[in-house]
Amino acid sequence: MTSTSRRRLLKAGAALAGVSALGFPAIVRGQTDKIKIGHLTPLTGFLGALGGYAQLGIRMAEDEINKGGGVMGRQLDITSEDSVNPATAATKAQRMLEQDGVAVLMGEINSASALTIMQVAARNKRFFMQIGARSDALRGKSCNRYTFHVDIPSAVMVNAVGKALVRDNMMKDKRFYTLTADYIFGHDLARSAKMFLDANGGKLIADELVATDVTDFSPYLLKIRQAKPDIVCSNLAGNQVTNLIKQYAEFGLPYPIVGFNLNTADAWAAGEGNLSGTWPTVWYHTLDVPVSKAFVANFIKKHNKPPENHAWIEYVSLKMMAQAMNETKSTDTDKLIAYFEKETQFDALKGRKAYFRNWDHQLMQEAYPFTVRAKGKAKDQWDFLELGQAVPGPNESLEVLALTKEQNPCSM
Repeated sequence: MTSTSRRRLLKAGAALAGVSALGFPAIVRGQTDKIKIGHLTPLTGFLGALGGYAQLGIRMAEDEINKGGGVMGRQLDITSEDSVNPATAATKAQRMLEQDGVAVLMGEINSASALTIMQVAARNKRFFMQIGARSDALRGKSCNRYTFHVDIPSAVMVNAVGKALVRDNMMKDKRFYTLTADYIFGHDLARSAKMFLDANGGKLIADELVATDVTDFSPYLLKIRQAKPDIVCSNLAGNQVTNLIKQYAEFGLPYPIVGFNLNTADAWAAGEGNLSGTWPTVWYHTLDVPVSKAFVANFIKKHNKPPENHAWIEYVSLKMMAQAMNETKSTDTDKLIAYFEKETQFDALKGRKAYFRNWDHQLMQEAYPFTVRAKGKAKDQWDFLELGQAVPGPNESLEVLALTKEQNPCSM
């Protein structure tokens, strides 16, 4: 071989080595880089106990997805933090998008914090799966193209319980005294409750606004004793509900208490013998559906306690997100929005499949009213709630309890 030929061969080899060093590893990195997801949920304050379950649920889904091969062959990497309050939630969401390189935002329970995260998502044109906040306003006048809502909204919760009250002759001509959490979610609940009462013959005699940091309900309970209503109704949230239930039982008030919002962790914290009445839930661990029972069994095996509804909802939300990314083969915001807006059906571990409405991005799914088992009938400390039949009924549209286009001011 001549020296000229040898030099040409060496140059060609060097060029090929350069391509290998610069090109192929970049392709490999692109295929193996983790998909980063920014997760925010309250871990402190009056919703902190619920956020703890939310983290357990999304982490369990992350583990299962990654052990099953990940998404598009890539592992998920969830950055999960305490949202703290609306201002902090917005700051953390912006940092996750700008500095942490997350593909999408997920989470939240506090409606006020969810609203600020929604604004960050819209400003950055990035996808936000809003999982646990229930304010009607979020999917109403404050809706935006980049946010999808998983949990049942205030209006559905009110309608689910309200229909049970009508059925049990606890509505027409009854006098209601309500206690309302003084923030966006509580205000929405109170508004929906008043609409239902007005439409079904109930009479609202008083509505007390309660700050979210209130722990002593005795001043309100004394007012209730003086007013002598037929029914007391809770529009509270988080550990407010727990405190109210315990103190209501201690006061021994004779008026039935019902609620348009109750998370099962708060019911468990109240303890058997304190809770009574009819309440709504989006899911419960005794639901007799095979896929739900399998999830519950795996959760108990992992955590030595049953999943609360925020563990369930975070779990199914990440599974829905993984399905969307796998089927679109993308983490691109516009492609994900288009996929969800097709009203794709998802397994929500319930009797019927769920789907997001394309015009307000609300997940349409079953809900449940529940009552309380007679004292001594519970199998364990988590078993004293008696789940009612799913609403809407099996022959009804999933949308019959939700606000219609005419009722909902959402415009994207």
